[in-house]
Amino acid sequence: MIISKNVFLKIILLLTLITLLAPNSYGSSTDEEKYKYLDLFGQVFDRVRSSYVEEVTDQELIEKAIDGMLSGLDPHSGFMNEEVFQEMQMDTEGKFGGLGIEITMEEGFVKVIAPIEDTPAYDAGVLAGDYIIQIDETPVFGLTLNEAVELMRGKKGEPIAITISRANTEPFEIEIIRDYIKIRSVKSEVLNNIGYLRITSFNEQTESGLLDAIKKIEQENKIKGYVLDVRSNPGGLLTQAVKVTDIFLERGEIVSTRGRDKKDIRRYRAKKSDRTNGKPLVVIIDGGSASASEIVAGALQDHKRAIIIGTQSFGKGSVQTIIPFQVSNSDNLTGIRLTTARYYTPSGESIQGKGIVPDIIIEQGEFESFNYRRFSESDLKDSLDKNNEEDVEENEDNELSEFEKRLKVDYQLRRAFDLVQGVSLFNETQE
Repeated sequence: MIISKNVFLKIILLLTLITLLAPNSYGSSTDEEKYKYLDLFGQVFDRVRSSYVEEVTDQELIEKAIDGMLSGLDPHSGFMNEEVFQEMQMDTEGKFGGLGIEITMEEGFVKVIAPIEDTPAYDAGVLAGDYIIQIDETPVFGLTLNEAVELMRGKKGEPIAITISRANTEPFEIEIIRDYIKIRSVKSEVLNNIGYLRITSFNEQTESGLLDAIKKIEQENKIKGYVLDVRSNPGGLLTQAVKVTDIFLERGEIVSTRGRDKKDIRRYRAKKSDRTNGKPLVVIIDGGSASASEIVAGALQDHKRAIIIGTQSFGKGSVQTIIPFQVSNSDNLTGIRLTTARYYTPSGESIQGKGIVPDIIIEQGEFESFNYRRFSESDLKDSLDKNNEEDVEENEDNELSEFEKRLKVDYQLRRAFDLVQGVSLFNETQE
């Protein structure tokens, strides 16, 4: 028996209606109310299909209806179609098939901010400042950044040809073989025996990356303390936030999540010893620190394990659960991102809409303040030895590492290093 598309859709809507009308204890709506609004949904669906200014597929309408239902609840819930769901999985795993370049859009073309070291694009000779004007046979002009990114992503081992426009040369083509690009969520440096740990996101690689960084730092240096930088970190996986916090704690609660029912409380506790042996720790946060970043900062603050500096964090204190769904007669998965709980710091405070308030509020300030110095004899016109002093200053700047140069213009980071140094000296005097 062949079923027409219209009849099939009505069957689907009827099955949905039957499911929603089944007795349940999750809401107070009567069966009559459910039927009334589902009937309204069916009428609107049919009218849009027949009267919208452009033809819209049934799949598009249904996906948009689902997304509207979810996003209307809160900004963090939503629907993920097959493509978005797959991309989300790649992002949380911290790797994807691609080229290894940071890009932006400029004047309608893709501009390379920088190739990532030890990636296919870097090895193929792509340079910062290059413009990508064509991807395989597709001209870039007129594409959005996301569309360009999708064209460049692909399976490991697949070739891609990009046409490059570079200053003072004719456009030329480079063929690159895609590979897995590891997203480094953890970066580290050492300066003056103080370890710097930067977490840019919380994906499945974060805990292992942080442990590796600490191990390497401890082996090669006599460390006085650490600076943990989670500024402009939008968050990520709750499990990784718990594991990262556990690295710095001996015991105690890290975070609790509380769902719809008051009895539905889950508590996460520290299970392992402090991998930094209680060394002084300063955490830097700002208005871009959200979700998992706030879990880490809030727990370390409540346990008085770290001094939190910077500015008030974003205030995203809700937990989203990824729930996969399989489309009938398809091997691909879609999914929804649904807010299922709020999280609370060990002291029982909800961060939702409030954020973490630093122990010491330090605004980033104007970078130029670091260039200020008092005037002296050497600043006067035609002062003796003035040129020699300028040469010395220039040579000193040239000898600085990239991280030391950054420290000169990053006020919050410099104050964090000063604070670790001060706490370390104080602890030494107490021994």
